[in-house]
Amino acid sequence: MADVDASRDFYAGLGLAVRQEPGTAVWVRLNAAAGAVGVHAAAISQSRPPGTTELGFTTDEPLAQVAQRLEHNGYPYELVEENFGHSIRVTDPDGVVIQIQHIDPDTVRRSAAAVADETA
Repeated sequence: MADVDASRDFYAGLGLAVRQEPGTAVWVRLNAAAGAVGVHAAAISQSRPPGTTELGFTTDEPLAQVAQRLEHNGYPYELVEENFGHSIRVTDPDGVVIQIQHIDPDTVRRSAAAVADETA
C-alpha cells in the first residue's frame, strides 16, 4: 500500500473493522465477519475481460447502503448488473479495483444453465 492511512480509511468505510497493532504505522489489520475466495467463469463476468483478477467481497448488506457509505466518504463507484446478481466496483487508494457483490442464488443457477447450454 502506498498510503496505509488512506487504505485503512477506505476499507473501514466498506465495513471492515480496524484492528490497529500498537506501535505499527506501516500496516493495519482489518477484520471481516467471514472470508472466502471466489473463482468464477469469465463467461459470466460483465465488462471484465477473461484473466482479470480483482479483489471481491460478498455482502448480505443491501448494496444501496454500501453505495451510500461510499458516496458519503467521497469514493466514486459503478453499479454493475452481473450474471450472478448485482455488484459495485470501486477503486481503492492504490488503484486496485474492488468488487462488492450481492449474489442472488437464483440468478447464479440461471447463468450456470445458460453457460452450460452455450458450451453444449
